[in-house]
Amino acid sequence: MDLKLYNTLSKQKEIFKPLQGNEVRIYSCGPTVYKDATIGNMRTYIFMDVLRRVLKYNGYTLKHAMNITDVGHLVSDADDGEDKMIKSAKEEGKTPLQIAEIYTNKFLQDLQDLNIDMPEIICKATEHIQEMIEFVEGLIQNGYAYETSSAIYFDVSKLDKYGVLSGINLEDQKAGARVGIDKEKKNPYDFALWIKAPSNHIMKWESPWGLSYPGWHIECSSMGKKYLGNEFDIHTGGIDLIPTHHENEIAQSKGLTGENPAKFWMHGEYLLIDGGKMSKSLGNVYLLSDIINKGYSPLAYKMFCFSASYRNKINFTWEAIESANKSLIKLKEAYKKHLEGNDEVSNEKIYELENKFHSAVNDDLNMPLAMSIVWETAKHEKKSRKIAELLLKFDNVLGIKIDKQEETNSEIPKEVLELVEKRKLARENKNWQKSDELRDEIIKKGYTLKDTKEGMIIQKA
Repeated sequence: MDLKLYNTLSKQKEIFKPLQGNEVRIYSCGPTVYKDATIGNMRTYIFMDVLRRVLKYNGYTLKHAMNITDVGHLVSDADDGEDKMIKSAKEEGKTPLQIAEIYTNKFLQDLQDLNIDMPEIICKATEHIQEMIEFVEGLIQNGYAYETSSAIYFDVSKLDKYGVLSGINLEDQKAGARVGIDKEKKNPYDFALWIKAPSNHIMKWESPWGLSYPGWHIECSSMGKKYLGNEFDIHTGGIDLIPTHHENEIAQSKGLTGENPAKFWMHGEYLLIDGGKMSKSLGNVYLLSDIINKGYSPLAYKMFCFSASYRNKINFTWEAIESANKSLIKLKEAYKKHLEGNDEVSNEKIYELENKFHSAVNDDLNMPLAMSIVWETAKHEKKSRKIAELLLKFDNVLGIKIDKQEETNSEIPKEVLELVEKRKLARENKNWQKSDELRDEIIKKGYTLKDTKEGMIIQKA
């Protein structure tokens, strides 16, 4: 059965076949670990998880690298502003290394809570400085990069075409519209490969250009090349990465090797919050721990994400999570009933259901359609172990631990959950006295609280 995936590069679905044998080589843009990953960020990794699982379902083996950006990502996606790691370190009174460790661990815990199938290789930018230097040296040697007093820039004008993913037309770009203006640039849209560090800059390394640090884009190109070769099968990321980061990755790789690094480019769409954007000013920046602290399973968020294609926007509401959590519990209960059943179901019926599910996931990871087949299977009137075994096979793609019963806080009274939210706010405001008072109130109501690096865990005493 053919597997079809939407390729941002060609703007259409294409039949997927690995470049080499049965192994699929994938690169995924990971997080910049300067703050908590939001549920919007995590939607991208749920998409990555489904892709991995569908490829395995089709019998492929994987070699998958995902980066951790712990240096080089400036506060603007352009070549200006502070490094996000340094800015966060200053704000929290910690070193960039401490910030990176804290938020890397939080991110990995979120992946674990969502039962994400982990990439085979997780690579940190700071551990690949030499590879980046060698990449930049190669670009200079090939005539695609030049040095100024502040940085080493990629010369976009040397490419046969720039903008293959986004369709951007450089002739229509004005100076400073996409990147900061530097009078020493040959072109306003040239981007920094390597940045010369001011004397007070915290993160810097010895290089042929003095003490300096990498640009954001060079990191992924260097690590992708190291672990997956000059050309690999699939590159994934969020849709926001298309116009700058991924265009620049392609430019760099073509400048060094002459090749677009990936055959397929795949991108996950935005998560909306109550119909709009997630924003600190609106107070609607949610983390996975917020879902957990409200008494829902983190896997309910995964179920929620399955209700739309990864290529479509999806609107998050707490009502939707409540519904997804109930569905998760019902699906697991249905599995258990079939596991205990003795009814006879024909092999032809099992084959029919499996074939429909396989066709759905092979149609560009069509999870809404796949879930309709899952429910058709779960609601089968005959209760049979064959159905249970089929649902368990489907869970190789779903990753919702269908054979494990949920232990959630869904029965915690609303007034207790409200106290938990108030205590969370008090802790964020460093009002420790109020935090302790609210903890005492929660305990009096028969519940215990545990503060962890992932957030507060509430349980019946």
